[in-house]
Amino acid sequence: MTPPHHPAGGGARDAWAAYRRLQLLVDVEISRDLEKDSGLSMPDYDVLAAVAEMSCEETCVRVSGLANRMHWDHSRLSRQLRRMQQRGLIARQSCELDGRGDDVLLTETGRQTLERATPAHLASIDRHFSGALSERQLDALIGIQQTIAASRADSGPAGVSRGGSRA
Repeated sequence: MTPPHHPAGGGARDAWAAYRRLQLLVDVEISRDLEKDSGLSMPDYDVLAAVAEMSCEETCVRVSGLANRMHWDHSRLSRQLRRMQQRGLIARQSCELDGRGDDVLLTETGRQTLERATPAHLASIDRHFSGALSERQLDALIGIQQTIAASRADSGPAGVSRGGSRA
């Protein structure tokens, strides 16, 4: 099914502006709480949570796999990992499975920091975001994200459709 096309005017432009304002408003509040409660930035928390989740699923957590999972550029993730490694939150070592790449690991400090930060972070998300929305609104937001993700998956890298034309 082809999604409806709306020119970037009128309601579509207003929806985009509303999305951007919402994202900025919510991100600022939750980031501020996270920093105050745990000393972590949002990127710190996102990386720690992703590494912890992937560690349960995979033998080696490769930088490239982590970048894909987080939808981050490889160079951005590498810089973030370097800063986190200097602070003792993560470690990088050769993957024992095949020795071809680095494995990203949570240090004990990183694991404890994540465990301490998570309850307050979830409370902040509830306070500034999900607690203000009805179940129906939350479901609608999830549906919107899934629709856009599916649309991106259908178009392939950089907006090029599988048929070869720009999406």
